[in-house]
Amino acid sequence: MKIIDLHCDALSKLWEFGGRESFLDSAVLDANKKRLKEGKIIAQAFAIWIDPAIKLENKFQAALEQAHIFYSEILNKNDDIKHIKNWSELKHLQDGQIAAILTLEGVDCIGNDIKKLEILFELGVRLVGLTWNEANLAADGAGEPRGAGLTEFGREIVRLNNDKKIFTDVSHLSERAFWDVMELADYPIASHSNTKKYCDHPRNLSDQQAEAMFKKGGMVHVVYYPDFIKSEGSATISDLIKHIDHLCSLGGEKQIGFGSDFDGISRKVSGLANASQTQNLINELLKYFSEDQVLGFACENFLSYCERMEHNR
Repeated sequence: MKIIDLHCDALSKLWEFGGRESFLDSAVLDANKKRLKEGKIIAQAFAIWIDPAIKLENKFQAALEQAHIFYSEILNKNDDIKHIKNWSELKHLQDGQIAAILTLEGVDCIGNDIKKLEILFELGVRLVGLTWNEANLAADGAGEPRGAGLTEFGREIVRLNNDKKIFTDVSHLSERAFWDVMELADYPIASHSNTKKYCDHPRNLSDQQAEAMFKKGGMVHVVYYPDFIKSEGSATISDLIKHIDHLCSLGGEKQIGFGSDFDGISRKVSGLANASQTQNLINELLKYFSEDQVLGFACENFLSYCERMEHNR
């Protein structure tokens, strides 16, 4: 079954290795090209993520360098990988092609200069998360004890996302910032989050948050990180499916997708260690849900969301 995965951190990992590893088949990459093909991933989102330890004055340069890797190592060296700059292009993939989508995980790199964000849009960024776990000039992240909401700069970014038909990602936001985004965003999405019902972690969504996302037409893409699946111990695919089932019970059957977080996670679900094993998740889901439902989770729900966005042009 064809899969759309809305989050991985292969770019930052390739950047950290400084050209010493290949996107084609490097064993250090959970989401290398070989593994994406084996897992039947037809669309992969590649996040630009800048380590908070990097000095502020160097962050935008690091973001540009990761964008350069996206072009030089993922696009230019692979004729069968198609850069998606318009969501409608997902419907026109040819057999054997993989769609590559550039995203931004945290706007720290732009400082207080929204023109830098527009540059990243021109390079292809089509989904923006305002924060990683810390606070920045736009909002507080899920790990910031203060728990504040959006700043006026953050609101400006969400309005720009609306204008440019860019998804606003809530996955790493504080709860107060989440509700601020829900008031403003035309195209909200959680690219890699689970439910607090089964794992009460700041990175997961409460029932009220998930219901608000579904009511607004947005999507929740479940994440494969054990720490966001179970509060303690190792996690199985069945444990992850509990989150999907709960999201369905909240009215989200047509608004659930996948966001693996491969290459950004230190622990793995048994049987779901890298992109090549994604069909194991599909096979397990088919034991509990109909083929049409699973196809929705795998790709069709997100394609429908993109189509609704395109109709708003």
